[in-house]
Formats: sequence, structure tokens, C-alpha cells
Amino acid sequence: MLSSIKSLSERFAPDAVKVRRHLHAHPELSFHEQETARFVASELTALGLTPQEGVAGTGVVALIEGTKPGNDNHVVGLRADMDALPIREANDVPYKSTVDGVMHACGHDVHTSSLLATARILTELRDQFSGTVKLVFQPAEEKAPGGASLMIREGVLDNPRPNGMIGQHVAPNVPVGKIGFREGMYMASTDEIYMTIRGKGGHAAMPDNLIDPVLIASHIIVALQQIISRNRPPASPSVLSFGRFIADGVTNVIPNHVDIEGTFRCMNEEWREKGIALMQKMAETMAEAMGGTCEFTRVKGYPYLKNHPELTRRLRTQTEAYMGRENVVDLDLWMAGEDFAFYSQVVDSCFYRLGTRNEARGIISGVHTPTFDIDEAALAIGPGLMAWLAVQELQQS
Repeated sequence: MLSSIKSLSERFAPDAVKVRRHLHAHPELSFHEQETARFVASELTALGLTPQEGVAGTGVVALIEGTKPGNDNHVVGLRADMDALPIREANDVPYKSTVDGVMHACGHDVHTSSLLATARILTELRDQFSGTVKLVFQPAEEKAPGGASLMIREGVLDNPRPNGMIGQHVAPNVPVGKIGFREGMYMASTDEIYMTIRGKGGHAAMPDNLIDPVLIASHIIVALQQIISRNRPPASPSVLSFGRFIADGVTNVIPNHVDIEGTFRCMNEEWREKGIALMQKMAETMAEAMGGTCEFTRVKGYPYLKNHPELTRRLRTQTEAYMGRENVVDLDLWMAGEDFAFYSQVVDSCFYRLGTRNEARGIISGVHTPTFDIDEAALAIGPGLMAWLAVQELQQS
């Protein structure tokens, strides 16, 4: 089975590259993946599958049922996301985005093309395994509330329910040919924080007649960092960052209000809620104590992503068998967010990394940058590895 999958993965790699380049050249933003979804559905139909379209808007789901007698009730879910980002591509490549200001800068074109190739491998070998592989092509990973949450709400984890979910993501910091794993907590929850601090503006030369919202806001930003440093559980990584501070005055005019936007990330759901409550209380009471007011709004994002330890250990062992132990690496905690976390909160899940970096060729840019690209040699690896992991998991009782 291993040699068959490797052979098919190599054979289908050129087509996977063509699909990836097509998707890369025609990116679509979150919740607008209509053409991408139609393309995916047509590719699945060509394999003899019956895709379910329109899940959570533009999601596509299909089943590959093994025909070998055995554990027919076992189900493994494989997920790929399809949306692009509002970034103008700076790469000069033949497959450069044709949509101005929209780019596959996070590798979702790779995830989709890789899973389509995985589906092709599994349909070729369906007489060699029992059980069901559920293919999940998901919209809107990049935008709250996250396509994963909406697909779960519409029943993607039912009829049939996967015993486990597996997700693969490009890793521009990992050399091509290597795969990364981490057990337990891996990626952070994501919350957006919006604050409007109101005071009484006026002439900057007469601060005694004013309630300075700039000063109040500055104190709040500094004070909120103490929430993290003095209250968080020591074993729970947390990040609080503010990226937008708008005080629309001038050198001699203090404005009436200040707008602040930031993000709070952590890996403990109980601390997440406590931290938000503490921050809101401190911001509001500090503003009041200084004569102003603070409107504090939290937009709840994705939960933290946890890789099920036993499932992750199994997949790592099987990856070592497929790739060689020397090509499997450990991943560090990552404070970025990922809506695959929604699956990980309700079903045993594993989210691993596919190396795509090639320093010799200058392929070193990180995700969410206008120069992001991959070494497409990864598309000779990713599809076969995911097919192998799915088949091995279906053999679990």
C-alpha cells in the first residue's frame, strides 16, 4: 500500500501543480468562493464521486467509501480550506493572481489542490481499504466566524461522523520534504478588541478645561498588559497586542475620542473568558476614574487548536514510516489562529504542517505576505501523505 500511494502521488503531482496554479491565478475571498467550489465539485464528480455542494454557503463535501471488507463504520475526515486574502500579489510568476488585490497568500490553493489529488489516489485504491473518507473543502478560514464553525453547524461532522479529523497546512518555515507535528495545544484562540475612549476635547494649551481621551487611552493600553503579566495562568501562553490607535487631533487640538483596536490570543478557554472580563472592567473603570468613558467591545473569534495526543502520535509514527524519521520535525507553539480549531474542540483532530520552504530558490516568504509562494515539490508529497494517513487511520478499530 505504501509504495502504491507513493507511486500515485508522484504520478499525479504534475496535475496537482496545474490545479494549484489555476486556483492561485483565480483567488476568491472568504464566503465568495463560488467558482472555486464549482471547480472542486467538478473535479470530484470526474472521479466518480457525488459531492454535496452549498454547505455553509460554498463548502463542498464528498465521501470515498472503501470496498474492501472490514471495518465499514470507521470514518476519517480530511479538510482543506479554499479562501484567499485581500493582498495584492508581488510575485512575478506565470500563475500570478489575476484578481487585483486578492491573493492566495496562505496556501489554501495548495491545501485544496493537495486534497483533490489525495481524493484521486484514494479512489484509485478504494478496493484496498474499508471504511469511509470524508473530504471537507471548507470556505472562509480567514474570516470570522470561520467557515469551520458554520460547516459544523450545518452537520459536516454528522452522517457519517468522523472518528477523527486531519488537516494539513503549508509551512514556509519548514524545508520542503519535511513534515511538522505537535501534540496538545498548538495554535491560539483569537479575539478582537475594540475600544472607544470618550472625553472632552479642545485646545491643547488648556488641558485643565478638558478630559483628555488620549491620555486616558494611553494609560489603558499600558494597564491592560498587566492583566496578562499578573493574572494569566503560568502554563498558558497569552498575547495582547494593539495595532490601531486613532486620535484624530492635531498638534494643538485634543480630540473628543480615541479609537483602539487589538487582538487577544491564548490557549486556555477558561482564562480566555476571564482575561476578557478583567480587561473590560479595568478599561471601563480606569476611564471613569479619569473623567471619561470607555466602550469596550469583544468580537469572539476562533478557539485554541489542540491536537489530540494519541491521534497525533499515531499520525506522526505513520508519517515517519512514509517519509523517514529524519524528515519529521517538532513544531513550536504558534500564537496565530486557525479555524480548524473548531473541529479540534468537538472531535479528535490533528493539524500538521507540510514543509514548503526552499532557501536556494528564494522561497522564504511567510504567509500573509505579498511575496508568499511555495516549492511545488511539496505537491508530490502532501497528497500521498494524507492518503496514507487516512488509510492507516481507517485500520484503527
